[in-house]
Amino acid sequence: MTGPRIASLLASATEIVCALGARDQLVARSHECDFPTDVDRVPAVTAPKLDTSLPSAAIDGAVKELLEQALSVYKVDAEALRALKPELIVTQTQCEVCAVSESDVIAALATWTGTKPAIVSLRPDGLADVFADIERVAAALGRVESGAALVASMRRRMDAVAARAASLAKPRVACIEWIEPLMAAGNWMPELVTLAGGINLFGEAGRHSPWMTLDQLVAADPDIIIVLPCGFDIARSRVEMPALAARSEWQRLRAVREGRVALVDGNQYFNRPGPRLADSAEILAEILHPGAFGTAGEGTAWVRG
Repeated sequence: MTGPRIASLLASATEIVCALGARDQLVARSHECDFPTDVDRVPAVTAPKLDTSLPSAAIDGAVKELLEQALSVYKVDAEALRALKPELIVTQTQCEVCAVSESDVIAALATWTGTKPAIVSLRPDGLADVFADIERVAAALGRVESGAALVASMRRRMDAVAARAASLAKPRVACIEWIEPLMAAGNWMPELVTLAGGINLFGEAGRHSPWMTLDQLVAADPDIIIVLPCGFDIARSRVEMPALAARSEWQRLRAVREGRVALVDGNQYFNRPGPRLADSAEILAEILHPGAFGTAGEGTAWVRG
């Protein structure tokens, strides 16, 4: 092992570390870090404080109850973390709900004596921030050139998608990031929709994902609806979809009538601000423009809803 011993407490950060060639420096991870697949050999030092198998509405209620009590949604095993002796901890300040936050890490380190690990906190509000975070992690690892190369590769792939989509008709797109209650996708998702040749209807680039109502969705009547709940894979999203599909308003939507609803693996792709956002742009382009981009990802990265 060359370089600092790393504890990555964010799934996207683990992907960044590995993409930079520092997989062998990982000594601790979060419970959500599952890609590349061999990171499951690295000890997990975090856990959620709620039952993530609950329905969407129940998860939302449990999260809000914790936050109303000024409690964290996650717990960090401080003793296990200390035993693994990380020299660098990567965490985030972007969302208290999505992953272990910087405040959780600081609390876990409060009783440590002697030299404490350095902390790199990521805050990816938009695509530019994702690129900057990759470069910051690369700098902390002493791998500046690798960081620049990774960002350049992502940009090239996204630019290629945008160039191919530029002359195509632009469908109106609604991205749903939580099913019950309804939440639209914000942050980098509006930018990805634009790159892929669509018109984003809900959520603003660089801003947190906003709540929405079914009435608002009906009023907009999008051409395409993409369902990408944060933390859910496709199978889990299918389980949750009846909460929407049973509503008469949902059945009246143009996208539903015309079979243009897509369920995507938001957990592996769209909701992870790391290297696979380039994959996400390519997946979106398939969904929006199958005639021009093909459907190679259908059945794995996305399915028709």
